[in-house]
Amino acid sequence: MVLSKTSSQSDVSIHSTFASRYVRDSLPRFKIPENSIPKEAASQIINDELMLDGNPRLNLASFVTTWMEPECDKLMMAAINKNYVDMDEYPITTELQNRCVNMIAHLFNAPLGDGEAAVGVGTVGSSEAIMLAGLAFKRKWQNKMKALGKPHDKPNIVTGANVQVCWEKFARYFEVELKEVKLTDGYYVMNPEKAVEMVDENTICVAAILGSTLNGEFEDVKTLNDLLMKKNQETGWDTPIHVDAASGGFIAPFLYPELEWDFRLPLVKSINVSGHKYGLVYAGIGWAIWRNKEDLPEELIFHINYLGADQPTFTLNFSKGSSQVIAQYYQLIRLGYEGYKNIMENCQENAMVLKEGLEKTGRFNIVSKDDGVPLVAFSLKDNSRHTEFEVSDLLRRFGWIVPAYTMPPDAQHVTVLRVVIREDFSRTLAERLVVDIQKVLHELDTLPARVSAKIAATEEHDKNGTVVKKTAIEVQREITTAWMKFVADKKKTNGVC
Repeated sequence: MVLSKTSSQSDVSIHSTFASRYVRDSLPRFKIPENSIPKEAASQIINDELMLDGNPRLNLASFVTTWMEPECDKLMMAAINKNYVDMDEYPITTELQNRCVNMIAHLFNAPLGDGEAAVGVGTVGSSEAIMLAGLAFKRKWQNKMKALGKPHDKPNIVTGANVQVCWEKFARYFEVELKEVKLTDGYYVMNPEKAVEMVDENTICVAAILGSTLNGEFEDVKTLNDLLMKKNQETGWDTPIHVDAASGGFIAPFLYPELEWDFRLPLVKSINVSGHKYGLVYAGIGWAIWRNKEDLPEELIFHINYLGADQPTFTLNFSKGSSQVIAQYYQLIRLGYEGYKNIMENCQENAMVLKEGLEKTGRFNIVSKDDGVPLVAFSLKDNSRHTEFEVSDLLRRFGWIVPAYTMPPDAQHVTVLRVVIREDFSRTLAERLVVDIQKVLHELDTLPARVSAKIAATEEHDKNGTVVKKTAIEVQREITTAWMKFVADKKKTNGVC
């Protein structure tokens, strides 16, 4: 049967009716279609697929801000067509960035005199900020070694094994050896004593983490500074410190103002912080702040004409949107010290609610610390039958995105789940999550072991046929390896982008 059409083929309203256009003809996925389609149909096609994405508010894996006030949303949309790099055309946006740099520098106790401008730059995120800070350290070290007539082709940087992958990217992209301090059972951040032991004449800096992504813990920057100062005095070196405060830079000043981790310590020469994390701005905005001008080599800075005046710039990228810079300025003046303090305290209190709820189940060990980034990292007390990966997998049924991962070397046999507490994660949601975790545990208790031969794996035979009992750590490592392989095999079917 053929349906007759009474309307014109050019009648856009017919083609715009929901489902009438693309139910009949599938659009190509990897090639540009031959013909145009109505704007309503294009919007609906994309919206339909995006419905299958996770809910950002329930994405407890991410530190990134997922909610801002409507007034700020409007400011961002009004500036979405501004290219930040066009400083001549958008001088006010440049001025707002400079104000943000100075506010953050003062927050980090930079030694600025009256009327002295801070040294810093807005970046796409902490990854770019770390690249810039690393380049500054490398160039300054190279200049020093050249002046001394010494080799300058083998720089290294000392970090903990818990650093974010952007540090590995920096090391690989810019040819710097990454010397990692291994973790130990129960101590999941960089040991400052071991870090200083690894420092040599070719170390461009030691990177400390203020808020480990693994368990939210702040590394002991004060002890690192004191030990490194002593070593510098003994050796004649001047090895500096960079603080990766991506997560904790907007937390410590408000929750732990007496904690010395920033420019109050003489060896801290630069700090990065993510505005799109606890700076409370949508992705992506980060900030790199230097102690003073001497810590940022002049040859890395490009100078452009800014309305007849010199405008220095130091970035890896060129074009970028202005919206996030404007949003950061909005948050700083809207909230002020009082507002940020209230939000961080509320996040910390909600983290305690979640932690106490998990402890009451009697099923988990808490791996995170009370002092640090407001998050809760926890592991199963008994994972002989089911693992943290399975808990993570089943929580997806309720909409929760809770990551499970293994610790870096030498604590890779430890698997944890992690919930990041953001501004939009309320106490009600914390209580709801505990209820849903209990449901998942109950379901797992009624299921057989998911990883095949997991129980049998506790025993093996030697050459003589004698049964050899494996240790608990050996069993856990095998279970974790098997489950990680299972997850990786599932991901392979999804293709790559």
